[in-house]
Amino acid sequence: MLTVSLGPFPLSVASILVIFALLLAAWAGRLAGRSQQISIGNILSDMLIVAVLVSRIAFVVVWFDTYRIAPWSILDIRDGGFIIWVGMVTALLVAVWRGWRRASLRKPLSIGLAAGVLAWGAMYSAISQLNNTTLPKVSLWTLAGEPVDLVALAAGRPMVINLWASWCPPCRREMPVLAAAQKQEMEFLFVFANQGEDGTTAKNYLAGAGLDMANVLLDPSTNFGHEAGSTALPTTLFYDANGRLVNSALGELSVATLSSKLDQLRALK
Repeated sequence: MLTVSLGPFPLSVASILVIFALLLAAWAGRLAGRSQQISIGNILSDMLIVAVLVSRIAFVVVWFDTYRIAPWSILDIRDGGFIIWVGMVTALLVAVWRGWRRASLRKPLSIGLAAGVLAWGAMYSAISQLNNTTLPKVSLWTLAGEPVDLVALAAGRPMVINLWASWCPPCRREMPVLAAAQKQEMEFLFVFANQGEDGTTAKNYLAGAGLDMANVLLDPSTNFGHEAGSTALPTTLFYDANGRLVNSALGELSVATLSSKLDQLRALK
């Protein structure tokens, strides 16, 4: 399972685990500090804000040449461009600093953080065991209605599989980015698996948008998304040369975030 839909709002499972871990940490910290009427919720909020800002800034610095083309896109954090470990280290430093300044916070903060980290680790491990990390054995079809074997099509190359539909605004916005990458990154197989639409609808959209892409396939029953663990659109899945899922992205990709994930996939070769 990669995503969960809360009504019309899809969330990544990773995001839900972080939220749950923070809530548990706040509860455990409050319990540990109740004799002194100490709560750590505000500290956890500060840690989260600092972590998001610093991890975003670090990502932008690394990929600044890409963002330079469209500097306003730096503010659009929906592209998922973060260097997580930098944010985590910074958040930990915030906790250490707050504990150093106020001794009474040290015990509840330590207990709260320990509870949150342990809960996150346990849940993440459990969900990872349940996730389908192999390439789904689902039939996809060409726009002409012919079946396609993805393994044969990949011919030993890593794969980038984008789940999209013509009615999906972020799918439409990211499509030129993916189309350009398909032409430039020949070492990867890019597949665009349309979810739930027929060939005529897909072809009309591509023609109207002026997009010339190879490997546009149809998944009329949306079975691929279900098997992969995400019914949210757009979702982009990154498979290594052995057909193992190594990364995923929920939502619209920017040039920078796509490039970073391709670098990670390239490093596995």
